[in-house]
Amino acid sequence: MDYYIAVDIGGTQLRAALYPEGEQKAVSQKRIPTQARDQSAVDRLLELIKTVLPAHGKVKAIGMAAPGPLNPKTGILYAAPNIPGWVNLPLAQIVQDRFKIPTLLGNDANLAAMGEWKFGAGRGYQHLLYMTVSTGIGGGVIEDGKLLLGYKGLAAEIGHITVDPSGPLCGCGQRGHLEALASGTAIARYVTEQLARGVPSSMAELSTVSARDVSLAAEQGDPLAREALARAGGYLGRAIADFLHLFNPQIVIIGGGVSRSGKYLLDPLREAIAAYVISPEYLHGLVVTTASLGDDAGLLGALALAQTVE
Repeated sequence: MDYYIAVDIGGTQLRAALYPEGEQKAVSQKRIPTQARDQSAVDRLLELIKTVLPAHGKVKAIGMAAPGPLNPKTGILYAAPNIPGWVNLPLAQIVQDRFKIPTLLGNDANLAAMGEWKFGAGRGYQHLLYMTVSTGIGGGVIEDGKLLLGYKGLAAEIGHITVDPSGPLCGCGQRGHLEALASGTAIARYVTEQLARGVPSSMAELSTVSARDVSLAAEQGDPLAREALARAGGYLGRAIADFLHLFNPQIVIIGGGVSRSGKYLLDPLREAIAAYVISPEYLHGLVVTTASLGDDAGLLGALALAQTVE
């Protein structure tokens, strides 16, 4: 039997899974912390992949999803958030040399888009925009049945478009990016700032505020929580309207933990799309929905990438 291995690389954990050809249910799956005192993250990754190798049969390819800017054409990871030393790392080549198996590397948000397209909410669509809204904001674009990569594989950094040039500082060092205004981190920061100004809220009792706290408070009727989510939804919708003008997708899929805030985020998001789009033609037949793969989006995206190897 032939197999594929999918790997999801994160700053806190590494996941690897073995999939029989033609299936999306793993027959083996392991996860370990990314970092340890006595072993490098690269060595830990190689050991993890080794644990899911099949006893019999052939592995046709390994697909890996990794955070941060990278070049999927060369397999070089330019930088990995929260993994010290992973700078200009030829990660795909390292893994391929170790296991003698064709290995491909892709950006985790791009591959989550690919996973939703192949196995999730985007099945059956050939023009798709995926946006993940969690600690940060990322995404990917499927254009005419192909993942949009760009010249160096750096396309679709949709969290890093400038929404407000005088806005808050983004984690990347620039001001006013969508991520700095509408991510889970940004939502929590906005609420914290409003609480410091004396805005009344049930969240005033919390020592620190998370996006999850804001979502729960919104469900319980907290006005500040609902305003914070509506504000973020408005920024997201305005940005999505811009993306409609650029990519003209059939479906927009919102993933990530913040998407679970439901109507308090998504209703303002949809209203902003309609308000800022330049023609109703962009909206005719457009589906705006939430992701369906959850935490497995990265793994299944890596599987979809591995399956491109013939």
